Amino acid sequence: MRKKLLIVKKFGGTSLASIDKIKKAANIVKKEVSLGNKVIVIVSAIGKTTDKLQSLINKISLNNDEKEIDSILSSGEQASSGLMALALKNIKINARSFLGWQIPIFTNTSYGKAKILDINSEVLKKEIKKGITPVIAGFQGISNEFRISTIGRGGSDTTAVAIASKLSADRCDIHTDVDGVFTADPRWVKKAKKIDQLTYDEMLEMASVGAQVLEPRSVSLAKNNNV
Repeated sequence: MRKKLLIVKKFGGTSLASIDKIKKAANIVKKEVSLGNKVIVIVSAIGKTTDKLQSLINKISLNNDEKEIDSILSSGEQASSGLMALALKNIKINARSFLGWQIPIFTNTSYGKAKILDINSEVLKKEIKKGITPVIAGFQGISNEFRISTIGRGGSDTTAVAIASKLSADRCDIHTDVDGVFTADPRWVKKAKKIDQLTYDEMLEMASVGAQVLEPRSVSLAKNNNV
């Protein structure tokens, strides 16, 4: 009998940039659920939402009130999680959205680049046991000041790896708009070749010097927790 897996699937902003893409992502989740696997979904903000929100912030204030900025920037993932949950329900997958504070994902008070300190896994475990697919807003948590905190650009990768580690998931899949990690950006370099396998250290080095497929902290976290 085939082992049923617990899989974390993270979808980046480019993978959710339109309603059609959100529906496509929902169908990817459905395929896993149809195989009997349990899935936890992590989502980034749709398309360029975070950039647009940052632009609005810049037009109002440049005094860098990081707590208010985090409150604003985190709203992009809130919309994504709700939309993905709706898309899943529409194809008969029992799902519900979660924000960072609802789990909760605890962070320190370094707003804008907060570090995840701990994740309460009990709520997620209960939902999964009931057959519900949690859809979690990435990039965000809550500080001990009871303020929304964000964990840096690309932070949804880190959220996904942290959740996978905390729940001892069998796999953490990062979905993006390219087929994998390449020798260069395939959207700009036609002769770029896909790399089939990388060590954690190789991926960490590439991410640290600008490869945009994975956020460096997520790779480091994956290495340290064998995700």
